[in-house]
Amino acid sequence: MIEIQSYLEEIEQAAYEKRKLLAVLIDPDKFEEATASLFIRKLPKETTHIFVGGSTVEEGRTCEVVKAIKNLCGLPVILFPGDHSQISSHADALLFLSLISGRNPEFLIEQQVRSVEKIRNTNLEIIPTGYILIDGGRETSVQKVSNTIPLAQNDIRQIVNTALAGQYSGKKLIYLEAGSGAEKPVSSEIIKAVKKALNIPVIVGGGIRSAQQLQLSYEAGADLVVIGTAFEDGSFDA
Repeated sequence: MIEIQSYLEEIEQAAYEKRKLLAVLIDPDKFEEATASLFIRKLPKETTHIFVGGSTVEEGRTCEVVKAIKNLCGLPVILFPGDHSQISSHADALLFLSLISGRNPEFLIEQQVRSVEKIRNTNLEIIPTGYILIDGGRETSVQKVSNTIPLAQNDIRQIVNTALAGQYSGKKLIYLEAGSGAEKPVSSEIIKAVKKALNIPVIVGGGIRSAQQLQLSYEAGADLVVIGTAFEDGSFDA
């Protein structure tokens, strides 16, 4: 009998084998079903996952978008929710995010508690994820909505300690995020330091607009890189 890996196990296995993964993040409020098939065809050939979520999304919109994507694409669809309302049982997995770089209890545990009734009777694979917001050079929607201050890019020690605290607390993934539309992505120095300290996979996103920046993130140690805004607006330089 063939044992089927979970989505987390697949990410862990890829990290162990040093196979780099690429996720395209779809903001439901910016997604149009009428052009969905074209959008899917334009995905980079290296794409391994589709993330769905945004800082603020209209109620029910996430579910509509997930169903549209699942009808057109066989890639795993993983929820990357901005709050408890962005849950869809039609997705494959859920990044169960805790904003561990901030001290706002709303995004450390309260949103997670509110989501339980929605996810407990679904088949979603729940992946505990430590979410670390890093200064990308401009105030992002994540910063505004979460009412938290991002960690400074030059405070590598604090970033590493925060990531380790997430691992020690049982998180299975650490997500380093510069924020949607960031002027500068998470630096290679940060990625290298965090990857060296951790025993769990590292996700990096925010401000990545070119294949060169993507490659630099991989070379620094990112196991999975997320591109979003640059792909949505067509500015990603492949």
